[in-house]
Amino acid sequence: MSTNPSQIRVFVFLGCLLAIAAGLAATQSRWLPLFKQTSTADAEDHEGHDHGGHDDSHAGHEESSSLHLSKQARRNIGLTEDMLQPIKLGTFTRTLNVPARVVELPGRTKVQVASPMTGVVASVHVIQGEAIEPGTLLFKVRLTHEDLVQAQASFLETLGELDVEEREITRLSSLGASGVIAGKTLLARKYSKQKLEAVLNANRESLLLHGLSSDQITTIIRDRRLLRELEVRAPAFPSHENVARQGETPAPHLFMVQTININKGSMVRAGDALATLADLDELYMEGRAFEHDADEITHAARMQATDESAWDITAVLENNRQGADTVEGLKIVYIDNEVESESRAQLFFVDLPNEVVSDRQTSEGHRFLTWRFKPGQRIQLRVPIEQWQDRIVLPVDAVAQEGAETFVFLENGDHFDQRPVQVEYQDQLWVVIANDGSLFPGDTVALTGAHQMQVALKNKAGGGVDPHAGHNH
Repeated sequence: MSTNPSQIRVFVFLGCLLAIAAGLAATQSRWLPLFKQTSTADAEDHEGHDHGGHDDSHAGHEESSSLHLSKQARRNIGLTEDMLQPIKLGTFTRTLNVPARVVELPGRTKVQVASPMTGVVASVHVIQGEAIEPGTLLFKVRLTHEDLVQAQASFLETLGELDVEEREITRLSSLGASGVIAGKTLLARKYSKQKLEAVLNANRESLLLHGLSSDQITTIIRDRRLLRELEVRAPAFPSHENVARQGETPAPHLFMVQTININKGSMVRAGDALATLADLDELYMEGRAFEHDADEITHAARMQATDESAWDITAVLENNRQGADTVEGLKIVYIDNEVESESRAQLFFVDLPNEVVSDRQTSEGHRFLTWRFKPGQRIQLRVPIEQWQDRIVLPVDAVAQEGAETFVFLENGDHFDQRPVQVEYQDQLWVVIANDGSLFPGDTVALTGAHQMQVALKNKAGGGVDPHAGHNH
């Protein structure tokens, strides 16, 4: 039987395989130990290999949405213990942000000190900027007013005549007891005394109208000399006068010497402004709302009238050193009944209690105060206009945005898990999260650093990072 070429090739191939097998069997003492060593190393390497970086400590984590932060990284983004808080359902008050400025109380903040009469400034006892109490001596004015000099002279003359009349009545009274003097003579002297007392009272009122105080008139009566200098003192506060009438003790109060308009030796006329004092203890904030927001401002004022503290206004004063300075619990005093014709702004006024932040006294005894709020400062007013119940409310730094998605980061052991959420409302400070089951009360969420964690998560995945992604401008 003849053999074809195909069968011959098969026989040759099988013969080669048998020859190779015989060669390997003959040399197995050389290559078999090396093969076992390599296989063992591969097995050990495969056994210790971390598949995708996942180990037992990642139980319950999706690696693509889980992030581990070192202690240093947590500190870098401000993620302290108080920035990790369990979620709670609460009431969110939506506010209207209105620009405002600190203004003075018309007719109350500034007090003009005027010269009560014509004269020459003999001395100045205060310096501009210092704080003084009511009744503090401000100036001494040497009197040159002719009418005042004449009024004092008439007062002294009447005093002298009254003294003479009283001595004569005393003398006649002693003689009348012995029957030497007729009774009608004594009676005429008494009538004359009553006339002099009436003239003296008129002269006293004239001196008061000229600007002298009761104490100064008492000094004239005691010394029987003309008053050559007039003391100009800081007036009392209107609120103190009201309290005094009610028999209560007024609270400590100070004036600020805002301006001094004269110098020693200046000639002043009656009514000339000597100085301007300022009472900065209480101020107003003038809010400027758009005309279409007037109804919401009125609604907030109406709710405040029912004594509901939830509708109180918060003032925010920008502070470059501390970020933001806030004052809470403020009330609307009144809403202006006119709308500005040009700007169409609706003005309203909020009471602003002030406080001293610095109190310094010089070696000469001059006292200087620095107030927390000053007229002219710019402020943002947050006026509550609506309340939502049972909402998850987080700080704006607790969320990160990536396209149409918004994320928060939940603490899970030593990791943080990215969790998508739905935002119902967001302003400059707060974010309201829908209570749709994505978050639950009791979940511990990072209240800050969400944007940085989102960037770190993208870096971990190897994706390109948009430096503005999730950042709220």
